Amino acid sequence: MQISTFKEWTLTKLENTFGIQQILDRDYGLLKKWQDLSQTISISDFEKQTLLNLQRPLEWGGRGWNEYELENKFISPVFMAAQFDDKTIGYFLERPLKGIVGDYELSGIVDGMIAKGFRDPYKPFFCMHEYKRSVDNDGQPDAQALAAMLVVQAEENGRKPVYGLYIVGLNWNFMVLHGNEYCISQSYNAEKEEIFDIFRMLKALKHIIKTELM
Repeated sequence: MQISTFKEWTLTKLENTFGIQQILDRDYGLLKKWQDLSQTISISDFEKQTLLNLQRPLEWGGRGWNEYELENKFISPVFMAAQFDDKTIGYFLERPLKGIVGDYELSGIVDGMIAKGFRDPYKPFFCMHEYKRSVDNDGQPDAQALAAMLVVQAEENGRKPVYGLYIVGLNWNFMVLHGNEYCISQSYNAEKEEIFDIFRMLKALKHIIKTELM
């Protein structure tokens, strides 16, 4: 058994080691289903104003924020506005995740996850990693998110899709993994009108978790 952290992987290494392949977002039904569902979700006037209030500081200074500022000033407030937390699931930050995938024990700290549990996560459905830059000394954000998703998939024996997200500065990319296929969405820019699409995707994710994954 080889021991490895999420930070050590690239998409190419994950594909070659675990036999997975990337599918274009326009060809992948699960991502399209998620996106289509999101477009049916309405945003209240209060939610819209909340998002605009969060977006304004992002426009002013977001490019200069470090990872902690990006997380605390923007990412987590957007997640909390989507109201994931209740007595059955929650949005958790900086939690350890470890599991066996093939011949590897993969582990690391997940920047954000949505999981079953209230005080502590015990069944993740969604994994997120965020970065200030696209590639830095801490690894590649897309591969790090996907590695965490593979751990979740292995724990469930691949029965259901696993959802994810990686954020690089202003850009959000949503992910789905099922079986040996994964898909990464095109970028949503939180500085633009796409902030409302991001929010709809999060609310749609909550619906998917509640109705299909639990």
